[in-house]
Amino acid sequence: MSKQASIERQFVREIRAIPDEYLPNLLQIVRLYRDSVALKPAEECFREGWRDALRGETIAVSELWEGIDAE
Repeated sequence: MSKQASIERQFVREIRAIPDEYLPNLLQIVRLYRDSVALKPAEECFREGWRDALRGETIAVSELWEGIDAE
């Protein structure tokens, strides 16, 4: 059995153990998680960054290093 198949079986087992009334909440959690980790296409990321820059929603490079201890 492949690692992928093993993980899928574990997911199915866990889902089946959850009471039916909680399944809609679980589905929402899974979708939110997927959206938070899914990478956007490069063009979309660039356009979003460009819009932020045009609105002045930027952070100075010097500020990016604040609080980082490089020692």
